[in-house]
Amino acid sequence: MSQRTYHDPLHGGIQLNRNQPAEAMVMDLVDSAPFQRLRRVRQLGPAFLTFHGAESSRFTHSLGVFHLARQAFSRLVIQDPGLEPHRGLVYAAALLHDLGHGPLSHTGEEMFGMRHEDWSARVIRHHPRISDCLETYAPGTAAAVADLLERGKSPRPLVKQLVSSQLDCDRLDYLLRDSYSTGTQYGQLDLERILSALTLAPDGELAIHPKGLMAVEHYLVVRNLMYRSVYNHRLNVVCNWLLERLVQTARQLGPQTIWADAVMHRWLWERDALTLDDFLGNDDLRTGYHLQRWKEEGTPELRALCRRFLDRDLLKATGVERFSREEQLKLLAVCGRLAEQNGLDPSLCCGLRHQETRGYHRYRGGLRLWDGEHLQALEDASPLVASLAQPAANSWLIYPREIQAGLKQTIEVELAESSMAKNG
Repeated sequence: MSQRTYHDPLHGGIQLNRNQPAEAMVMDLVDSAPFQRLRRVRQLGPAFLTFHGAESSRFTHSLGVFHLARQAFSRLVIQDPGLEPHRGLVYAAALLHDLGHGPLSHTGEEMFGMRHEDWSARVIRHHPRISDCLETYAPGTAAAVADLLERGKSPRPLVKQLVSSQLDCDRLDYLLRDSYSTGTQYGQLDLERILSALTLAPDGELAIHPKGLMAVEHYLVVRNLMYRSVYNHRLNVVCNWLLERLVQTARQLGPQTIWADAVMHRWLWERDALTLDDFLGNDDLRTGYHLQRWKEEGTPELRALCRRFLDRDLLKATGVERFSREEQLKLLAVCGRLAEQNGLDPSLCCGLRHQETRGYHRYRGGLRLWDGEHLQALEDASPLVASLAQPAANSWLIYPREIQAGLKQTIEVELAESSMAKNG
């Protein structure tokens, strides 16, 4: 079949034409088993327990990123025809950038202790179905794609910036897609205006025409709001903590105590020996099956953690960033005592999580405006963007609902004492 169309809920028809060599490569990559595996990896991890529509996959997102990268590249190559030899690299890197995600996406990285960029590069370099496809397109493509995703190396800065930067096709797609799937309204972007404003600075790097300034400001505000309302939602924090604690418990119990199949055995206890087949063999389905088995057959502590997650009997979380770190640790100790008084194991239901988010990084590939005569840092042209560069810290105290009343009283006392000490 020379043509193919993927009907995307956000972008409409994503059409591929086998008569175009770079698109023929994309079609073959999509058909490979490693890419098809992404259908079984949720884009937003356990966020479906908070936003019931958050069921989209890394497969869907990756196709969307390719689609946007193709649009952006096709506009920019008109400005600089010298970019044309890098079309296949841009297409492949955009499509395969999430190939190394484990179960539950970013949550899986925290659970199992891995970096998806490293595994993406490893699969691209060594899986024959992927590397052969890339090398058939052009010799050296597999290494170039792997180096871009793992190390940020690219023959032209623009190639990397379209795939990984503060205004890349990955972020544009996931903000739109995650807003759509979670039912939130923050992620509405003026995508057409942003893409039409992309231009090349005199040094060959990506820049924004001033006509797109407000659309990019809006994009950065949207990103900040999505992190605050979706990605760092308190229940997502709780789910991530639960799943991390669950895997830690399984590892501590060891293979003599709990059941795991051969693939999960290596993920838990032989991480350094994981083969490509071992890595690709784990996804949301396999991990979910193990959680179900452990809920039914595991040790009491493992059953308790799995039950909380699978039955959505989630722990509570309250923000404690207004307290000092010493005061936060005191509150955690109070949680532990109250949990024990209620017959609960504090190690399975009490914890602290710290996060820091920043809506814009001035010095991490900061964005620039270029009108054909003047090149200006985006934050210098926009007070709004400059304000987003300030970090925002969050600290969450995690605890079981059984101790909520007693903990609330303790926090009120701590607040009163802290206020008296400051005013004294």
